[in-house]
Amino acid sequence: MQTASMNKQIALTRQTAFTTPGVLPGVLSAGVVGSLIAAAGDVTFILSNEGTILDVAVSQGELANHGFADWVGEAWVDTMTVESRTKAAEMLSGAKEAAPPRWRQVNHPAAGGDVPVRYLVMALGDSDRLIAIGREMRAAAAMQQRLLQTQQSLERDYIRLRQVETRYRMLFDMAPEPVLVVDVRSRRIREANPAAHNLCGSREGSLIGNAINTIVSPDQRDDLIAYLGAAEAADNIEPIVLRLADRREEAKISARLFRQSGTPLLIVRVEPTTVDGAEHRFDAILTEVVERMPDAFVLVDRDLNVLTANAAFVELAEMPSATRVVGESLSTWLGRPGIDLGLIAGQLREHGSVRNVATVLRGSAGAQEEVEVSGVIAPLDGSECYGLTIRTVGRRMPNAPAPSREIPRSVDQLTELVGRMSLKEIVRESTDMIERLCIEAALAYTSDNRASAAEILGVSRQSLYSKLHRHGLGNLVASDS
Repeated sequence: MQTASMNKQIALTRQTAFTTPGVLPGVLSAGVVGSLIAAAGDVTFILSNEGTILDVAVSQGELANHGFADWVGEAWVDTMTVESRTKAAEMLSGAKEAAPPRWRQVNHPAAGGDVPVRYLVMALGDSDRLIAIGREMRAAAAMQQRLLQTQQSLERDYIRLRQVETRYRMLFDMAPEPVLVVDVRSRRIREANPAAHNLCGSREGSLIGNAINTIVSPDQRDDLIAYLGAAEAADNIEPIVLRLADRREEAKISARLFRQSGTPLLIVRVEPTTVDGAEHRFDAILTEVVERMPDAFVLVDRDLNVLTANAAFVELAEMPSATRVVGESLSTWLGRPGIDLGLIAGQLREHGSVRNVATVLRGSAGAQEEVEVSGVIAPLDGSECYGLTIRTVGRRMPNAPAPSREIPRSVDQLTELVGRMSLKEIVRESTDMIERLCIEAALAYTSDNRASAAEILGVSRQSLYSKLHRHGLGNLVASDS
């Protein structure tokens, strides 16, 4: 394209002269010469040797409306835009030095935008006059702009088509379902995705060009051809079940007609009807193992409603059957109201799992067990669910002595202080004792997680750290402060 443009430019700038003197016109009058010069361009300027406009002839009406005829007496270069004045000065200099003239485009400022004009400047014989013949280029510029816009539009359409083709190819290749594209006229496979090659036990690309009926057993090939013919005639044909070639399994085959560039094609989907026996068997075994686990297991949704539970959980909850717990809130049985389950769910959402969280499980008949809860989060139908295992710890070591806590002062010891201390001091002493015991219990319950302990106690973290320091229950570290 660039070579053609250069050749065209060379053709435009190449000049020739008349070579037959006998046919040239004789001496012309000044009026005839002026008319010829004015007719040579859309606008013609007679310039002085210094570039001042002495006279102007405008044959294009729109240029006259832009004030070209009013520039007599002005410097020619001053009528142009700043970036065009260098070109104008070079044309004037070349005309004075009798250099071969050439057309050059400049721009004149106007109210509706710059006006592009292509000029040829030459000397008028031996006089000190110059002539600048100009041709208005707005029509050519508009055509070039439309051409550029059309080219850019075509390029955008081409890029869009390439992107669509790339997305189609990725979806086609990544689809787990075997898909074939079949030519209606020849009944041959034009495209096949990797899943189709895997199903037929063929090398990548080996199915392309083969007849479509070769994918089924020989005794059912006519049935497949008849089904494809019916799919061409009508939409929404029910799938047909045929036996695949060189395999014992059957597959459900469906086809639908579509057109591409005027060519009728069939998109054929092949879905094996048999399920992998080993995978199905392992799923059944896993379900059976969870059901027989000695530890309780429960699956709940994001709102902590029970989706399913094993027999051990049903026993701990003291319910008659698993169907009676499904749909109920897990808080009916697990955790202290408003505390434990909220913490467990928050840890699951933040970290994805929890391990050995101490809490209680209350049976429907009134029994209560100390338990440890571990759990994980998993996706479920665009949302999420929580799987929790619940292990009893109250009877884990029957022979171990129950943990004891030495209470600093009993009620009797506090009453003995009457008469020796003021009531205000006794109340403050008992308040400190209760506060210390509650903080120790909260820290033990949350495994020394001070942020969770503060949430349980209903105080701010800074307040809890202050109380810990006052009671000497733990040294603050940099991360705490």
